[in-house]
Amino acid sequence: MKIRLLSICLSFACFVHAQQNLTVEKIMQDPKWIGTSPSNVFWSTDSKKVYFDWNPDKNISDSVYSYLIGPQLITKVSFLESQMLVSRNNGVYNTSRTLLLYTHHGDIFLQDLKSGNITRITQTEETESNPGFLQKDEWVVYLRNQNLYAWSIKSGVTRQLTNFVKSTENAPAHLSSDKNHQEPWLQQQQLELMQVLKERKHKKEQRDAFTALNKEVDTLKDIVIGEKRLQNIQISPDGRYVTYRLYQPPANSKNTIVPEYVTESGFTAAIPGRTKVGAPMGKYEFFVFDKSRDSVYQVLTDSIPGITDLPDYVKDYPSKYANKKPVPRAVYVNGPYWNEAGTYAIVDIRSQDNKDRWLMQLDAATGKLKLIDRQRDEAWIGGPGVGYGARLGWINDALFYFQSEATGYAHLYTYNTLTQTKNALTSGKYEVQDLVLSKNKDFFYLLTNEEHPGKQNWYRIKTDGSKKEKITSMTGGYDVSLSPDEKWIAYRYSYINKPWELYVQENAPGKQPVQVTFKSMSDAFKAYPWKEPLIITIPASDGEQVYARIYEPAGDKKNNAAVIFVHGAGYLQNVHYWWSQYFREYMFNNLLADKGYTVLDIDYRASSGYGRNWRTGIYRFMGGKDIDDHVDAAKFLVNQKGIDPGRIGIYGGSYGGFMTLMALFTKPDVFKAGAALRPVTDWAHYNHGYTSNILNEPFTDSIAYARSSPINFASGLKNHLLICHGMVDVNVHFQDAVRLTQRLIELGKDNWELAPYPMEDHGFVEPSSWTDEYKRILKLFDNTLLK
Repeated sequence: MKIRLLSICLSFACFVHAQQNLTVEKIMQDPKWIGTSPSNVFWSTDSKKVYFDWNPDKNISDSVYSYLIGPQLITKVSFLESQMLVSRNNGVYNTSRTLLLYTHHGDIFLQDLKSGNITRITQTEETESNPGFLQKDEWVVYLRNQNLYAWSIKSGVTRQLTNFVKSTENAPAHLSSDKNHQEPWLQQQQLELMQVLKERKHKKEQRDAFTALNKEVDTLKDIVIGEKRLQNIQISPDGRYVTYRLYQPPANSKNTIVPEYVTESGFTAAIPGRTKVGAPMGKYEFFVFDKSRDSVYQVLTDSIPGITDLPDYVKDYPSKYANKKPVPRAVYVNGPYWNEAGTYAIVDIRSQDNKDRWLMQLDAATGKLKLIDRQRDEAWIGGPGVGYGARLGWINDALFYFQSEATGYAHLYTYNTLTQTKNALTSGKYEVQDLVLSKNKDFFYLLTNEEHPGKQNWYRIKTDGSKKEKITSMTGGYDVSLSPDEKWIAYRYSYINKPWELYVQENAPGKQPVQVTFKSMSDAFKAYPWKEPLIITIPASDGEQVYARIYEPAGDKKNNAAVIFVHGAGYLQNVHYWWSQYFREYMFNNLLADKGYTVLDIDYRASSGYGRNWRTGIYRFMGGKDIDDHVDAAKFLVNQKGIDPGRIGIYGGSYGGFMTLMALFTKPDVFKAGAALRPVTDWAHYNHGYTSNILNEPFTDSIAYARSSPINFASGLKNHLLICHGMVDVNVHFQDAVRLTQRLIELGKDNWELAPYPMEDHGFVEPSSWTDEYKRILKLFDNTLLK
């Protein structure tokens, strides 16, 4: 018996030992081998159940599961029920939170939360969307075919509120996107020459005037929009004002295509692509329709404070801008954001060059604007709750809240419309990364990184900025969902070497969380002792401290070679205490450390989580301070970790791929080898939204593009380069790799290779592709850094 037990133990030990030998094939297989983590967490309307996507059975895709708070039961939800639950989760409540309004399969539904009764408001083949409550919650308003309709909760009567029409006949002058002097002149000439035309025009004008005077009271005003695109239709709480935005696409904007070579048909297909940075921009206009006066007027933005300000970079082009007359910059208007009473409306106006954000009070009766707050950034407006997906709204009918980077970090502010004063609710060298206003408007719930840039926690703070309390307590990262009654929070939580699990906790300080799921790590995954890299800071040459993760090998395995991993996305954080979205790279870094490499992963300049100055550290020079940070990291490895300066490699994807190219092209004496995955090789060929923020436009700031594009420095390649790129990449096009290939050929370089992946987009999905790519990376480092 003892012998048999011993043999079992030995067998298990061998099994565990076998599991600890990482290979590229193992870590790059279908991620289901790791385990399953919950996602898309939300609550039932009665706050008794938590719903989440999960896949404990390793099916093709996730299913929706529910967790019942009391008995702590997990149950799989049917597909049809899950669709309805998701629809209700995206619904809106009335003021008293007794009714829930939602869209399901293109129709509008109203649920009485006390009785559970559901009223189907629409049942049509057309799609109804964007439901909301109107006129003290007595009406339901929604969109159909880009027109507003209202349904009376009391009587069941439906009214059409707007009638937008495409016709350009007799269209207002503002609908003409380009001034054309020829056509009006020809029209006037015709009327002067042709008496019959003149008489017919006069008769039509008289008929239109008569019709206008004798119009039925329930006849809707035609709001002519021409061929412009209608956007952002909203209505004031009292139903009087309808606001909307018109967009005129550019006339001469050329789109790219992405060839798809491996298709079912056997023929090459062309995937429609995007424009390139600097392509002509469309024009936006913002209008108010006053229903009580049956009138439409444009909200003019050509005189808002600073609208003609030129950016600082123009000083580098004195001949181009010396005598240029200031003109109003193009803007687009978001909102309005109405208070509950409908007495105040605030709009969020952004300049198209993204250097200004104006919060302005809109007088809907006149279309006039009044400045509340101007945020100017000579780089670009951004940061949590400030850039895209801005968080703002009303605490009460007088107090408005918003976020700003005025201090250099994204913080929470209020503006009092009565006293016209601003107040900072939070402050310090940290970011408010998420926020929720309590339903009684007494508290904000905040997710911040105030304890450490790489640690998050959930807080409660009064709306006057007092009595701040920390609710969560574990070190790591949180993705929090607040229950409708605000008594509970459900959150995904993870740690550096532990993937996401679901927890439920009472929404108050000092309460203990209950772990709901336990499937994020499979037995095979747990068999390996995944490293917990140490988080450190590295001194940069300009005096800043750069946060880094370091993976150190066992002392007897250290080979005095090092690899630096560069995260992608530019504005992204990877040096933190939660499970990385780069989980494959995390596992690969473990493999490298097992082989004796020292691995470093830094949050270089432009990474998120560190405030405005860090975020904009690459403005007008990608491959400047961000590369310097990596050079300083290499010096740290040499001086502090005993790494051979001639045996340092670098790799990364997307922005990390771009950085790898710049490192090898501009710092060839620092980096011996590099793997550039799906890299941008020339920023003039990337998209507008991302690139123009950082480098402006190629024809307005050619200096920035000249010094930021790797293709311009390819002659500096001395060491070993691997390029890997998906051929159907609709983000960073394969054309980038092709153009760089031609440049390297013409330069006579022979120490590089290109690995194309015919069926992969920007983010690879096939395990075979991941495996091939990382086997090549490992071979590159083993062949160049270990010799």
